[in-house]
Amino acid sequence: MIFVTRSSIPDFDEYMKEIKDIWESHWLTNMGPKHEQFKNMLKDYLRTDNIELFTNGHMALELSLQAMELEGEVITTPFTFASTTHAIVRNRLEPVFCDIDPITYTINMDIIESLITDRTCAILPVHVYGNICNIEEIDRIAKKYELKVIYDAAHTFGETYKGLSTSEFGDASCFSFHATKVFNTIEGGAVCFRDKEIGMKLRDLKNFGIHGQEEVSAVGANAKMNEFCAAMGICNLRHIDSEIAKRKTAAERYNSHLSGIDGIQLNTIQKDVQSNYAYYPVLFDKSIFGADRDEISDELKKYGIHPRKYFYPLTSAFTAFKGRFDVGLTPSALSISRNILTLPLYADLAIEDIDRICEIILSCKK
Repeated sequence: MIFVTRSSIPDFDEYMKEIKDIWESHWLTNMGPKHEQFKNMLKDYLRTDNIELFTNGHMALELSLQAMELEGEVITTPFTFASTTHAIVRNRLEPVFCDIDPITYTINMDIIESLITDRTCAILPVHVYGNICNIEEIDRIAKKYELKVIYDAAHTFGETYKGLSTSEFGDASCFSFHATKVFNTIEGGAVCFRDKEIGMKLRDLKNFGIHGQEEVSAVGANAKMNEFCAAMGICNLRHIDSEIAKRKTAAERYNSHLSGIDGIQLNTIQKDVQSNYAYYPVLFDKSIFGADRDEISDELKKYGIHPRKYFYPLTSAFTAFKGRFDVGLTPSALSISRNILTLPLYADLAIEDIDRICEIILSCKK
């Protein structure tokens, strides 16, 4: 069985060595030594002075929105994982969906300003498949209309744009360290932010507002990263660059088979971006290729290969929001969601398996 992703994990003995002192201290959670060590390692790797760790990427995003005390509308994209839209809605904010660029699959910069109203309080762009949003233009618009910018950066851990880490963009950038990501802590997430006051609020929100054994000065939730997840992060961070290099090799092998095929659009690494090769999306045009995305997916599954229709459906089409949003207002996102397939991609994916996947795909061409 070959799935769309496979978690990178360190050598067993390396992880056992890392968690040995947890057994000695019995300090399992509540911002212990591993939490603090991992946090400092991330500061160096992501080139940021301001970071908070969370139990998962969703809580990192949801609590970032809450910490900014926003009210009104948030411009975002429906071409994303459920977490992005749910974080907005669970904060009693109204998502306003902007269409996506048909090449990068990120938020379409030509449309954003037309969606801004007197109720708009923020923009929540999503970096997709490792493709980075138009940082400069989003910054210009945000300054012009005095809007907050919170990036969903779940797909861009370890990436840089013009030499800058993706942690450095917007008022906050939120990362997911879920087991399916390029970098994982089993479960986990982080927020990198500009305003240190936001950091104070995030610490309150993730730990019940506790400021001491006898002082609780804010109302908060429980979203702390535990010591075992932090230890996994410490181990995986030691190997992240080599893991990304392996993913690059896999992506280039796919390219060698699928580039230049009529009816197939491959993802292009953006100029000035050092990619992490988070995903390998392929857009199929049935009118040219002869088979649609669903037919190709079904054929691969016959051989135990499980790609992902990622992202399908659009979040604006979820049953949970039935009748609330008009998916026809984002036609590019709608079309792409119906025709895109992310192929298996992970660090230890065998070259011969990539060859076999491509052989099956090309056998579907008519």
